[in-house]
Amino acid sequence: MGADRDLIINVAAGLAEPGIFIAHRRILAGDAGELLAGEALDFQMASEQSRRQSGAARALARGLLCRLGHDGAAIGKAASGAPLWPEGVVGSLAHDDRVAIAAIARARDFAGIGIDIEPDEDLPAEMVDLVATPAERSRYERAFLRSRVLFVAKEAVFKAVHPLDGVFLDFQDIEVDVESQVAYVRSGRAVRVKVKASGQIDGHVAALAFIPSASA
Repeated sequence: MGADRDLIINVAAGLAEPGIFIAHRRILAGDAGELLAGEALDFQMASEQSRRQSGAARALARGLLCRLGHDGAAIGKAASGAPLWPEGVVGSLAHDDRVAIAAIARARDFAGIGIDIEPDEDLPAEMVDLVATPAERSRYERAFLRSRVLFVAKEAVFKAVHPLDGVFLDFQDIEVDVESQVAYVRSGRAVRVKVKASGQIDGHVAALAFIPSASA
């Protein structure tokens, strides 16, 4: 448990935002058993690996939900694949083969949040021009473009925006200004986005995107 707590601290150090709770940990062999009965129904046709990944992410999220007074809440899955949160909560889950991450907040404070995590490895060369817009390719050096920073940032932005707009975005629909920590979406939305690119996250790159509530 101590190692997992250290990982959570390292993530928060790079992605911390007042009012947003974030946690992550390694995915373990028995994590399929972390799915509650109602959650397991949503994954009954999924592979064992997918159930482990989803169980780990939901276990993290339930731990965070306790901080908001939602003890033991089940986190179902919408037809789109997005997690279903208790009333008054917004959140996001992500995982790869080794690590799961979760982020939640009160809906009164944030209209949407998105989280993503990827191995801290270069993108395949053929992916660079698919992910980066022409403006991003002129702004950033090739070594940066080959990193997964823009990839995770745009995935996180999509997760924050899609529940609000119901529009599927591709990478070219989102442009990220890493220095100002703002992403611009083709709809005109400006979304705050933070990226933690560090081996401290168990060799991963993580991104948090968030949209403050109009009433916040």
